[in-house]
Amino acid sequence: MGRRHGLSPVTVRCSVRPGQGEATGFDLGDMVVTGDLGTTGSAGRVPDQGMMIHLSVVTLLDQLRGFLRGDVRYLRYYGVDTSFTLVLRRGEHHVAVSGRDGLLGRTTGPALAAAVLDAAEDLLRVHPLPPGDPVAGDYRYALAEFRPLVAAR
Repeated sequence: MGRRHGLSPVTVRCSVRPGQGEATGFDLGDMVVTGDLGTTGSAGRVPDQGMMIHLSVVTLLDQLRGFLRGDVRYLRYYGVDTSFTLVLRRGEHHVAVSGRDGLLGRTTGPALAAAVLDAAEDLLRVHPLPPGDPVAGDYRYALAEFRPLVAAR
C-alpha cells in the first residue's frame, strides 16, 4: 500500500525465544510492530514483556477480527502473560496504531489485517506447533476465522 492521505503500512513480526526445547503453544516469544512514526516491541524491556507468543497471536487475531468487523472505535490489546500492549483507534478512513511510547502509524483496516495475518502465518511456518498441542487447534481456528478479512480486500 502506498502512502496516501497520511496512511502508511504497519508491519508486525512475531518470534519465539530460543532455548525452550520442543515447540509448544506456551513458548515465550516477542512481538514487534512498526509504522512510519515508530516501533514498539516486547523484547528488551524492563520488566520483561516476553509473552506466550502463540496464545498472544490467537488473542490478537480474535480481538482484531471483532474490532475490524464491528463499530467499536477503540481496542486495547494485551499479549498473554505480559504487560505488552497495543492501542488501536478507528478514524474516519484509518486505524491509528499506538504502542507504549506513542503513535506508531496510521493505516487502513485491510492493510492492518494483512500485516497481522502475515505475521501469524509466518510464526506458524517458522515455529510449527505439534499436532497434539493444546494451542494448535485454537491457532488454526483463529487463522481460519481471520483470513476472510484479508481475502475480502
